[in-house]
Amino acid sequence: MPLDKALEQGLVEYVDLAPVYSRQLARLVDLDSLRQSELKIVVDPMYGAGAGYFKTLLGGGAIKVVEINSERNPLFPGMIQPEPIEANLAKLSATVRRQRADVGLATDGDADRIGIVDEKGAFLTQLQVFALLCLYLLEIRGERGAIVKTITTTSMLYRLGEIFKVPVYETSVGFKYIAPIMLAENALIGGEESGGYGFRGHMPERDGILAGLYFLDMMIKTGKTPSELLDYLYSKVGPHYYQRVDVKFPEGERQAIISRIRDNFPESIAGVKVAKSDTTDGFHFILADTSWLLIRFSGTEPLLRIYAEGNSPTQTGELLGVGKGLAGV
Repeated sequence: MPLDKALEQGLVEYVDLAPVYSRQLARLVDLDSLRQSELKIVVDPMYGAGAGYFKTLLGGGAIKVVEINSERNPLFPGMIQPEPIEANLAKLSATVRRQRADVGLATDGDADRIGIVDEKGAFLTQLQVFALLCLYLLEIRGERGAIVKTITTTSMLYRLGEIFKVPVYETSVGFKYIAPIMLAENALIGGEESGGYGFRGHMPERDGILAGLYFLDMMIKTGKTPSELLDYLYSKVGPHYYQRVDVKFPEGERQAIISRIRDNFPESIAGVKVAKSDTTDGFHFILADTSWLLIRFSGTEPLLRIYAEGNSPTQTGELLGVGKGLAGV
């Protein structure tokens, strides 16, 4: 049916959801407090749907919001995909340094994911941000509730769960697995390695805008810069270093790669005993020191993804090397 006919018959209705959304955010975080802070932030909506939101929500106070890449452009120039990952945020990092800003925030094309750059222009990994948001909700806000994570996210969450006596649930990759557990357990937060985080009291989905506001609130409440927040997190849970490598492979090699890994399960990796292995979603090896290695195929691209989180950059590099060796790539 043509749209004009559907409108005439009352089958289609246009609704402006922005005011509804803004009121909801105001219930979840103290926007007035954020507006009156003297932070200077740089926002990169990556030519997508997040353009203008931080400026509108935080305008009219002392906070300074500088926005780049704010025009809508479905070609997303300069990036293969509008993902808020380090490879796409060189301009944001440079702008933060040039403007001497306190933090840089990037949202992806549909604004359900967040990427964060610290005051020095250094990218915070999605795993670090996830752990920091959990620490914010548990310690700064004093809330309690379950944490839901995918297998590709940080083991720091288990340590936070122990410290604050809250359960941690682990799922396969994808928010479609996280949301049902969040609803069933009334979980505090759920998140994944892509930089998407969902929160209790909000929709059971990812929201990059709210995640960014929560991060800003954590900075204000603690008086710490992003790099200082990371140091504070590590003082609680110990240092963790994460890296992911994506390897293209011929589709015909998929079964051979699976067989190579399955037939060569290691008893130790990089000198540390393998405490547990799991094949629910790829090949997941958890080591005795809580570091881990995961090898899994992308569900959307012909890519083999190798993930590792170690207690030092050297160990993380060794884990990735072992993963490549096991897969034969």
